[in-house]
Amino acid sequence: MKLSNIWRKVAVAASFALTMPGGIPAAHAENVPAEVRLAWAGAPRVWVLARADGSFDKAFGTKVRWVQFATGADVLALFASNQIDIARFGSSPAVAGVTQRLPIEVIGVPEVIATSERLTARQGINTLKDLEGKTVAYPPNSTAQYALEAAIKTYHVDRSKIKLVPLKPAEIVAAWKRGDVDAAYSWDPASQELAAAGGHEIFVTKQLQKDGYLIYNNFVVRKAFADQYPKLVATFLRVYQQKVDEYHQNPERAAEVIAKNIDQPVDSVRRTLAGLEYPSVKEQLSPAFLGSGADTAQSGIAKSMSDTAQFLVGTGQLRSDTIPSSFAPAIDTAFLKEASK
Repeated sequence: MKLSNIWRKVAVAASFALTMPGGIPAAHAENVPAEVRLAWAGAPRVWVLARADGSFDKAFGTKVRWVQFATGADVLALFASNQIDIARFGSSPAVAGVTQRLPIEVIGVPEVIATSERLTARQGINTLKDLEGKTVAYPPNSTAQYALEAAIKTYHVDRSKIKLVPLKPAEIVAAWKRGDVDAAYSWDPASQELAAAGGHEIFVTKQLQKDGYLIYNNFVVRKAFADQYPKLVATFLRVYQQKVDEYHQNPERAAEVIAKNIDQPVDSVRRTLAGLEYPSVKEQLSPAFLGSGADTAQSGIAKSMSDTAQFLVGTGQLRSDTIPSSFAPAIDTAFLKEASK
């Protein structure tokens, strides 16, 4: 273990020792920045509950600024230009960011993607094989792209016969309405708009789980921010877990609150939230996810990151000589451990 990681764990533990009753961090335990910048896609996600009631702001003791993005590539650009501190985005672009040596690390896995991302097609296209000879859109550098490519490979579809077009979700909807694309792999509200305009679902990401694919969203932090504010990062994960618990206790109320906050139809929000699986902070410390630190190199997420990297190499999105021998150094479980106490 690197010496810097050892001192970080000590700092996290020490800062959490100074808390007020109820587990809320004491304001004097650690200096806080003028604002914390969270990157989000504007989509229906459980952490929007904290945006709606200001839970993050209250727990941090400072203002939270929500920085919106369209694709994973946007998140990497935001990290590279030091415009965000913590982001929730997909496994595929996070792997790309690590291989590009961005100063970031994975601190949690808030969601495993099940049915919230899907392939929607026009009438007459009913199977993946039917995509041959068609034009298919996807958001570039996203979990949806990864799932699409994995599905094409796993189900032996001839990729050379498909015209693949990278478009942002809003652009996908516009292209669909113009008749420029025959199918698209995306998430709501884009997928719902395609369905309303005559499309139908033919594949969902969860179907890849039986083939060994773990496709998920990460919480990723800037290393410099984590080094300076370790207690705040752990508090972030703790508050997020509280919101997951709120969602499980009353899914309908959560959907209504989130729908109102992001101005989207409650039916769409309800379906998206139900299409995700939510491992708890304690479950994320198991070998199936991030591991406890000692076993992280052999954990499910470390293996998935390596598999994702090799897959991206195979599709020409990454160079093989940029892939690290292990992704464990890019995973820090210290904050999950404190959040789970």
